[in-house]
Amino acid sequence: MKEGKMIAMLLAGGQGSRLKLLTSDLAKPAVPFGGKYRIIDFPLSNCSNSNIFDVGILTQYKPYQLNSHIGIGSSWDLDRRSGGVRILPPYTNEKGGRWYDGTANAIYENLSFIDELDPEFVLILSGDHIYKMDYSKMLDFHKSKHADVTISVIAVPWDETHRFGILKIDEDSLITEFYEKPKHADSNLASMGIYIFNWSALRKYLVEDEKDPNSSKDFGKDIIPKMNADGKKMVAYQFEGYWKDVGTIKSYWEANMDLLDENNTLNLYDRRWKIYSKNRHLPPHFIACSASVSNSLINEGCQIEGNIKNCVLFNEIHIEKDALVTNSVILSGARVESGASVHNAVIMENVVVKSGTVIGNPDSDHILLVSQNETVES
Repeated sequence: MKEGKMIAMLLAGGQGSRLKLLTSDLAKPAVPFGGKYRIIDFPLSNCSNSNIFDVGILTQYKPYQLNSHIGIGSSWDLDRRSGGVRILPPYTNEKGGRWYDGTANAIYENLSFIDELDPEFVLILSGDHIYKMDYSKMLDFHKSKHADVTISVIAVPWDETHRFGILKIDEDSLITEFYEKPKHADSNLASMGIYIFNWSALRKYLVEDEKDPNSSKDFGKDIIPKMNADGKKMVAYQFEGYWKDVGTIKSYWEANMDLLDENNTLNLYDRRWKIYSKNRHLPPHFIACSASVSNSLINEGCQIEGNIKNCVLFNEIHIEKDALVTNSVILSGARVESGASVHNAVIMENVVVKSGTVIGNPDSDHILLVSQNETVES
């Protein structure tokens, strides 16, 4: 065991079925976000900025675009001769080819990878959340508490507690109770899906859990409750900052709109904690004299001749003269023709909104997701 060493295992195989058309052809961590990023850029950048350079990425559902985006990890300074990023898809074993059975099984199937790196601590991450976090501070907290497990938590709205693992803690941050997605909760401290384990302890529980025919092979449902029942020291690291689980069309739209809020705490312009991504090397955007642009993010290669307000535009988008787009997220390659209007919508890649078309209602709370052939309401 290499004393003090921590590696990261990033779970990036999520299907994200509640995102509907956005994840019909790619894994949730590969979904575009914020004008130029993909969701997985945030945990990968957090690793790099936290000086964690041994990262295993466990892929599964439709991984082609995700794997292509990550490449050898050079965009995040993870193309290392020793360590660096490694893509870890499911593989054939004595049971034949199959997907990972659950989050815990995904780590179990890669015991040899972790053993080769020989860490003292293992950081488990989800690849589908938007946030900026210094994992080294969480590790310092874990060490100071002499914990076996540290779970990063954040307070969530009470009406959303059913979506998360919910914890109760005492005055010393010790976790006293843990409930996985309870129907009724008496705490709103939610697990962020970020765990630090002492590897020697976690390895033992993973091996035992794999032998249990009644286990669902999941960290929240199986591993953590078993460790808690055995009296392992489990503590909560309370995170204060922006964090968003973009699990639905509405939350995806909201997270993009948050970037336009003057009080937004997810600062993409902070040079001390950059969010890195793969660069497509496109020409600069163009805003014509006929255009009206207000409170919007506009990425490279865009041509703006019409009117946009409170929008996030990805690359190579054309908003024609006399078109109107408000409160919307427009993905790469889309075109809004002259005379068309778009409100409160997510327009998918390469969609052409024909002249005279009206999408959405500026006075409605409903968000529309529009593809080439289908419109889905949130």
